[in-house]
Amino acid sequence: MHRKWGLTICFCVVCAIGIFVALISLKWPVRESIVHNYDEKNIPSIEISFFGNKYEPENVEVLEEIITGFMQERPDVSLSYESIKGTDYYEALVKRAKAGKINDIFMVDHDTSLVFTREGLLADLSSLSAVNDFSDGMLSQMREADERIYWVPTSVFAFGLYCNIDLLETHHQRIPRNLREFEAVCSYFVGQGITPIIANNDISIKTLVIAKGFYPLYRGGKQREAFDRLNRGEERLCAYLRPGLVLARRFCERGYIDAGKALKTKKTSHDLLEYAKGKAPFMLTGAWAAERFKSMEPGFSFTIVPYPVLDEGAVLVINPDTRLGVNARGKNREAATAFVSYFLRPGNLQKFDDNQSSFCPLKKGHPSSVREIAPLVESYHTGTAVIGSDSLLDFPIWETMTEASKRLLAGDDLEQIMIWMDAAVLKECAK
Repeated sequence: MHRKWGLTICFCVVCAIGIFVALISLKWPVRESIVHNYDEKNIPSIEISFFGNKYEPENVEVLEEIITGFMQERPDVSLSYESIKGTDYYEALVKRAKAGKINDIFMVDHDTSLVFTREGLLADLSSLSAVNDFSDGMLSQMREADERIYWVPTSVFAFGLYCNIDLLETHHQRIPRNLREFEAVCSYFVGQGITPIIANNDISIKTLVIAKGFYPLYRGGKQREAFDRLNRGEERLCAYLRPGLVLARRFCERGYIDAGKALKTKKTSHDLLEYAKGKAPFMLTGAWAAERFKSMEPGFSFTIVPYPVLDEGAVLVINPDTRLGVNARGKNREAATAFVSYFLRPGNLQKFDDNQSSFCPLKKGHPSSVREIAPLVESYHTGTAVIGSDSLLDFPIWETMTEASKRLLAGDDLEQIMIWMDAAVLKECAK
């Protein structure tokens, strides 16, 4: 009897240990050799840390594969990855920087890279061999005036209009190709008592505004000259974005967007859940959520198209994204830079970008194979695209537009919003 109980207890202990190890390996990237016994020569002598905002399991899984591959090539290096979701990540990153506790490798966006570059926190990555593999469009975003490169993109994100194909067909409506068709379909659904567009309180409105407002500059190849004037304070931001702001306000006033609801809706979370109900024909958000949305099994077919906000067509909004930076003051810069170089290998980037339903930033890179984003590919390659947070702008356009979008959704006076925007830009450019 005692022997039987002893075996049972041993079995339970072994199971508990196994479950604990399994949970640990799911939460943190662990290379396979860590579970082996090391002799003194094989123990990693360098420890580096990687901080990012890729939090979803499917994204972290790919990151773990890349990290594991790197550590297999560099057995002298141990790399750990830590993440925080959404906008909270950038708040934490800035706090770490101020406390002098920033990681060896971290993700930046346009706004934080402006601040970190001024403060000397970003190492120059222009010597990386992979730099020459980037497309000309991406290089124009990465290179500073002095030819230095302080961050490298590992993906190109796109923002688009999600279209519920089944619902549109049921109502004998078609996917809009221009602004007239877009407003006609939206008006139809409003007449049916349906709010046609699901929007969130972050990227939906600002990307719509930027698409409408900045496209004439990109179409004429005049964005560099215009942005230089904005940076010098010679022109006002709203001289360009007014048409987009007016369009967004009209969408809210006509009931195409429920402004009050959108103001409380978080991006790629609450909006996806709402859209998955199948009651609205459209949603404005990032194309990177396509695979995640499919996994929710919404029960209808969908596709993602560029924003139909032009009289004669549509605009694709893109961003060089998942930008990697290296701590210029870190003691392990060589190892950190080596990891970034490894990440930029075509095979790694393609795997990473395919997982995120995004475009590869390399000259010979291919877009994600996710079929729902296929309509975005033509716009990406034919130049009908606008960069949401263009690096030619020396002020935090992304943050400014987020705040402006929230004010618009809250019903603030449009002229007052534009006055605030222009004042905020002038203040930043004076720094």
